[in-house]
Amino acid sequence: MLRMDTPAARPPSITRSLLQTLGRRARGSWHVVRLAATIVGLGLSPSSYRPPWRAPLAAHVVRAAWPLLPWFTVLSAVLSLVLIRIVLVAAVSVGLSQLALEMLVRVLVLELIPLAAALAVAVRVSLPGAAELALLRRDGALDSLRERGGDPLRGEIAPRALAALFTVLLLAAASGVVALVLAYLAAHGFSPWAFERYTRLVGQVFSPAVSLVFALKTFGFAAAVSLLPVGSALHDAPRRGGVEVLGGVRMFVALFVIEAASLAGSYW
Repeated sequence: MLRMDTPAARPPSITRSLLQTLGRRARGSWHVVRLAATIVGLGLSPSSYRPPWRAPLAAHVVRAAWPLLPWFTVLSAVLSLVLIRIVLVAAVSVGLSQLALEMLVRVLVLELIPLAAALAVAVRVSLPGAAELALLRRDGALDSLRERGGDPLRGEIAPRALAALFTVLLLAAASGVVALVLAYLAAHGFSPWAFERYTRLVGQVFSPAVSLVFALKTFGFAAAVSLLPVGSALHDAPRRGGVEVLGGVRMFVALFVIEAASLAGSYW
């Protein structure tokens, strides 16, 4: 008779362990999504922008956006100018300057800049903020604040997440405008006579369908970068290497899925 402790009896336990792990991951992801929905709801609520919640939100927005905006705008402008110059010189040599401008607008403004803004905010704002929240959670500071009658969600959690979300949108908008201006100057100089033709080209690129996909993608990037690391820091069980690691993995997977969906929606 085959005994239960023989190797043939081990696969059911391995399967059961795998199912339990997947179940824990699914429950953790559900808690993260629910917290993200709550934070978005707070961001849409006018009460979040009134005292006493306005002060911590404004402080986190300034702390997140102010250091990033100058250097990210300058860096994206320099890289955009280099890319614009390379593409235009190559296109003029074969007589495809107008097609090159359209391609630059699509590649720079629609694809590269929103993704770069999301990654910059993730590295400088979201992941460090998630690490701070994980430390507050581990030290019991959030529970202590709740016991004293405070609201950790409005006072500590939501301001960090909403500040990161706003920073992604701000960086993408500012750098996109700078890239459009640089593309015009590189192609036509300071002449105003090509402005009408250039705005018509930009309008053709930003058709209603493409504009909708672009807006949803940028907001999706901002939400993934700002909400997923925070949710993981608050709901995942502490483990070696830090809970922010799992938040970062979730964030990058979400960015990949959003980018793939936006490409499918824009070009298929």
